[in-house]
Amino acid sequence: MINRWIPSPPLSLALFVVWLLLNQSLAAGTLLLAAVLAVVVPLLTRSLRPAPVRLRRPGLALRVALRAIGDMLRSALAVGGRLLTRRSSRLNSSFVLIPLDVRDPNALAVLAMIFCLTPGTAWCELSFDRSSLLIHVFDLEDEARFVADIKQRYERPLMEIFES
Repeated sequence: MINRWIPSPPLSLALFVVWLLLNQSLAAGTLLLAAVLAVVVPLLTRSLRPAPVRLRRPGLALRVALRAIGDMLRSALAVGGRLLTRRSSRLNSSFVLIPLDVRDPNALAVLAMIFCLTPGTAWCELSFDRSSLLIHVFDLEDEARFVADIKQRYERPLMEIFES
């Protein structure tokens, strides 16, 4: 019965918490609207989710989330510093093709969120067969190291979390 009304409890919980944080209020109306959104949005978007999410290693998922937040903060500082101190002609903006081993649509969605939220990177294109990913990097120093870091820091753990 609960799965019928709340098809994705983690999504519902996240929506509830984010709504409260965005409104910075615990007023009755805010709590009620957060609860309504937490129930309605997952119901309306159920058909958009490609596959049921099964976190096989929640501890590793937490570590990846913390790693991503740390990388986002470091990247924001680095991009800000480069914008303030370098001329645009000295920036090495580049597209990078990353070969992928991960195939789970949920893992790819998490990887997309990480790239889209990290300053200085942008998810550009996923190949039709999901074997490669095109990323734009604001200031690329070493392409081989960048690819290796992405595979080691994000792709492998996401495969353990979603595919094992």
